[in-house]
Amino acid sequence: MARVILHSDINSCYASIEHVLRPEYEGRPLAVGGSEAERHGIILAKDELAKRCGVKTGMALWQARLLCPELTILPPRMDVYLDFARRAQEIYGEYTDLREPFGIDESWLDLTGCHGVSDGAAAAGEIRRRIKRELGITVSVGVSWNKVFAKLGSDYKKPDAVTCISLHNYRDLVWPLPVGALLFVGRATEAKLHTVGIRSIGDLARADPELLRRRLGKMGYVLHSYANGLDAAPVRQAELRSQVKSVSNSTTAHRDLVCDGDVQVILAALAEQVAARLRDGGLRCRLLTLSVRGTSLTWRSHQCRLDHATNGTRELLRTGLALFRQLHRWPAPIRSLGLAAGALEPTDAPEQLDLFTGDADRRQLQLDAAMDALRKKYGFPCVRRGLSDNDLYRRTPGAFGGFEIHSPLGKRQNPSLAHNLE
Repeated sequence: MARVILHSDINSCYASIEHVLRPEYEGRPLAVGGSEAERHGIILAKDELAKRCGVKTGMALWQARLLCPELTILPPRMDVYLDFARRAQEIYGEYTDLREPFGIDESWLDLTGCHGVSDGAAAAGEIRRRIKRELGITVSVGVSWNKVFAKLGSDYKKPDAVTCISLHNYRDLVWPLPVGALLFVGRATEAKLHTVGIRSIGDLARADPELLRRRLGKMGYVLHSYANGLDAAPVRQAELRSQVKSVSNSTTAHRDLVCDGDVQVILAALAEQVAARLRDGGLRCRLLTLSVRGTSLTWRSHQCRLDHATNGTRELLRTGLALFRQLHRWPAPIRSLGLAAGALEPTDAPEQLDLFTGDADRRQLQLDAAMDALRKKYGFPCVRRGLSDNDLYRRTPGAFGGFEIHSPLGKRQNPSLAHNLE
């Protein structure tokens, strides 16, 4: 029996929810964006009116206003958006327990063999109407026999639409699309495919798999299978979450960083957050990655494997500073920094003891644990670093905040089962 897979995508999620909650903006172009004062001034989401004016996600706010002078830009309210996503999942849950969130605004649903579902397109239409009636927002739904084509269906026609991609019509609907429309084909992969004359999904489907392997490695085989509809990946149950792959934090400073001292202040705040979240999740890392963005807005990164797994604040900060010195050469100013801990393992995992680990290192880990206990009882700001009065540290988002790990539906989860949303 052929599977019945749906992919539901909330149209212009953040902006659509703001329209529901703020009807005074009806008929006016609206976007959700960052703070220009804090130099987080980019578009996070836009509605259809703004899109028609050329406003794009990731565009600087000043550029968006040039294209659409009447544009209203509102600050993001993630708790509200997560609540709407949870309510949408409750509707999906009335049809199947096999549903897999893909971010907060998208979800795959497996309706194969579900009671009362005789036709995937009819079920998709019913879900679309219910979301609109009960939540006031719209979704586009793709229907197919696999996850990749179901997602292509939800992207095919927007907003508020249902698109069915079947064994009979996928060559006509899918193959003419640009190869970049296929799931997991990013800009770099698309550019590599263009160099060998592959510009459409049909070109990819008809290409020699061995040629694709030489250009893309094993992923070449995977993408060739996707283009031909050969995707047997299951839709995971809502209760199942992939393990956390990394814990990260990044920030755009409210002013350019122009010296090692500035960088040390920002990295101290980032290392404190990342290390605290690792400890809170019962995790240690063996890999640390530093990302740096200059005033040209291009990102560079550098990483290293640690000699031993750790979740200590001081060690993450020390390693982050060493990575920065290897990666960046002044006098070019820095705009943003990011720190990511990877190659994670549980804190109770077996580890080869190091005879040369000094008492100072052990005392530092004990001190971190004591600070965590105090902060959980009395609040994060009850223990502060000496740099907490520094303007860069004080204005780094999360410097005095909590460090909970949330699931895509906004509910606190066991960190070992939660999605990493960074």
